Amino acid sequence: MSDFPTTARVVIIGGGVVGTSALYHLAKAGWTDCVLLEKNELTAGSTWHAAGNVPTFSTSWSIMNMQRYSTELYARLGAEVDYPMNYHVTGSLRLGHSPERMQEFARAKGMGNYQGVNLEILSPDEAQARYPFLETHDLAGALYDPNDGDIDPAQLTQALAKGARDMGAKILRFTPATGVSRDNGEWVIETEKGSIRAEFVVNAAGYYAQRVGEWFKPFGGRTVPMMVMSHQYMLFEEMEALKDWSGQAGHKLPLLRDVDTSYYLRQEKHGFNLGPYERACRAHWADPSDPMPEDFSFQLYPDDLDRLEPYIEDALARVPLLAEAGVSKVINGPIPYAPDGNPLIGPMPGVPNAFEACVFTFGIAQGGGAGKVLAEWITEGQTEWDMWSCDPRRYTDYTDHAYCVAKGKEIYGHEYAMHFPWHRWPAGHDQKLSPLHERIKALGGQMGAYNGWERANWFAQDGDDLSEAATQTWNRAGPWEPRIREECEAVRDNVGVLDLPGFSRFNLSGDGAAEFLRSQIAGALPKVGRMNLMYFADPRGRILTEMSCLRHDEDFFTLITAAAAQWHDFELLKNRQPDGLTLTDHSADYGTLIVTGPKARTLFEAIGTEADLSLPWLSHQGARVAGQPCALARVSFAGELGWEVHAANAQMPAIYDALLAAGAKPFGMWALNALRLEKGYRAWKGDLSTDYSLLEGGLDRFIRLDKPQDFPGKAALLSEKQQGASKRFVTLIVEAGEADAPYMSTLWHDGKIVGETTSGGWGYRVQKSIAFGMIRADLATPGTEIEVEIYGQRHKATVQPDEPLWDPQNERIRT
Repeated sequence: MSDFPTTARVVIIGGGVVGTSALYHLAKAGWTDCVLLEKNELTAGSTWHAAGNVPTFSTSWSIMNMQRYSTELYARLGAEVDYPMNYHVTGSLRLGHSPERMQEFARAKGMGNYQGVNLEILSPDEAQARYPFLETHDLAGALYDPNDGDIDPAQLTQALAKGARDMGAKILRFTPATGVSRDNGEWVIETEKGSIRAEFVVNAAGYYAQRVGEWFKPFGGRTVPMMVMSHQYMLFEEMEALKDWSGQAGHKLPLLRDVDTSYYLRQEKHGFNLGPYERACRAHWADPSDPMPEDFSFQLYPDDLDRLEPYIEDALARVPLLAEAGVSKVINGPIPYAPDGNPLIGPMPGVPNAFEACVFTFGIAQGGGAGKVLAEWITEGQTEWDMWSCDPRRYTDYTDHAYCVAKGKEIYGHEYAMHFPWHRWPAGHDQKLSPLHERIKALGGQMGAYNGWERANWFAQDGDDLSEAATQTWNRAGPWEPRIREECEAVRDNVGVLDLPGFSRFNLSGDGAAEFLRSQIAGALPKVGRMNLMYFADPRGRILTEMSCLRHDEDFFTLITAAAAQWHDFELLKNRQPDGLTLTDHSADYGTLIVTGPKARTLFEAIGTEADLSLPWLSHQGARVAGQPCALARVSFAGELGWEVHAANAQMPAIYDALLAAGAKPFGMWALNALRLEKGYRAWKGDLSTDYSLLEGGLDRFIRLDKPQDFPGKAALLSEKQQGASKRFVTLIVEAGEADAPYMSTLWHDGKIVGETTSGGWGYRVQKSIAFGMIRADLATPGTEIEVEIYGQRHKATVQPDEPLWDPQNERIRT
């Protein structure tokens, strides 16, 4: 074929709405030498049968950003590319049946208002005024989103495709990709019509993304963490009453979501579209008896209406008008699901110059924003918004097939569920276990998953209510609350022990290792035998990650970071390190115990510790504890005298048993979170994210702008230092009620939004509600009074001095 392109800068595999949006946004960024490959016609996968709903609502800041951008793009796209668009902005009503649901709505309203989306809380009567066919007798209220609506997925995809083509990008239909290889640092994408050499490749293959992903395993890739669900929706015949109402009103009914029952109901011309997310859901292509076909383009599954019966009955009771028409058509098609329901957008883990833009459960709503984000990843190496919620590297090696199927079904069956902070979804547990797991459970440990590793969140006692119902609250109080208090008080007054399996742990060595690290971090390296915190910035000076650095020798380091950051941080180092250095991952080989409290030294002495316990804070040493070899690091995330005990997994049971026998009290992750808030210690991807620069994050003391080495972000930080940061990190004492401030609660001053929280919780040593926040710089003065919006209610908060609330001079940890 004379017109077949043999080279391209980027090749995108997959021609649904996400693939075409990525192509469109790459072309908008000036990267027009890009090719999209589609094995059939555009939209042949999940796009063609998608219902096409376009909400902005989310309780995830990054997902809301992405969906908001989609609505803004779709509103202008038709005129921009000169293509007819069938986009209806109807608004939507989310129905709330309980106070807890109304609290969730209020939280989303605050986030939406910050982003310029004017969400409204409505009473049942106000909801009925907007939707006169609605039964409201059992409702607590509703959330109204004026920007919600629906769009024709095929038209949207074709409009994006036309826009990309008009700018010079190429789309090859009926050209299936058949494999990939590497040659001289370039990708070679094979098709039935020939091969294309490219600098970058994107897996946007929808529900075939896992198959495409297998092509990349020889180059460092992994199996894409996903599964496929069967999703049905029903189209009802047209009805005169709806036609008459729409004609008089001049618009369609708002899209209705009964989120507590789990379905949406949308006006479709003069009929309805009903789409349930049923508990008794079905996974497809999940076992050998139901293999995925080679090609499922423009195909559907057989109807399976029996499992939808309760949802149909509920919808008939909620909108009795629905009973006046029969079902005209049933759509039952495949939708891909990742284990948390969010898509995969960003660098393909372990594979150079390869990206993912796949596994979209709500591809139409998120497609516009996804294309923007993906194009930014490729062209700039960074994104405008922190997108960790969608980053493929958020999953590591624990996402086997059984886990993906179990979590996908759980997410689908609870698509509209509230995600309470104290609740653990039960599917997919016990993927990675500490050598102490059974001991922890026997002690009452109530577990949570951290990068697949089971850790105790809190320790229950006999008689505590461990029912799932007890966790259905946004409030502080619950059976865990007195236990967290007791755990914090034990750390404050005596000594506690926390089992922390799964810390990300890398060894870096080789001639020049120290100089390499100096060129990557904003601050300085510790001396041999010492440790400190290191911060990595992107070229904008924004916070990429934080690592603890233990220096063993001039060019030998152990770098420890958050469990969830394992693949992210290893890749950060690996992609930048020069030849001659050795970087190894030991995250699964060792465990960590936090042993902390004013009597920690006495406890270690009592169990026969062979170590110098007089070494100062931020020192580390080889040692023996209870006769077991280990390393002791004089540091404590809890802010008390303490050590981290790092040991091989085989040594951990003997050490832990000795600590318990000597009187250490087990404590959990929720107590640790409370303790770290009182010390002003930041958490990764909450307080520390690429939404903020190092200077905005209040990390000035970790930055050495005068050091001779250049480092990523140095120029940006110098400029920001000269001009002054527009916002600053602050600690707030909040006059909170029953609930503490969650992540991304809106901050107000004089009736204006002036910032957002990044963390919040109760401090049991200071007996106050604490929030960390990013606030307009002129308000970051101690004593300034502002308001924090917590689930719709504004609470007075006061900016604190830039020092820890507990032990501000760090006397207790230095003792």
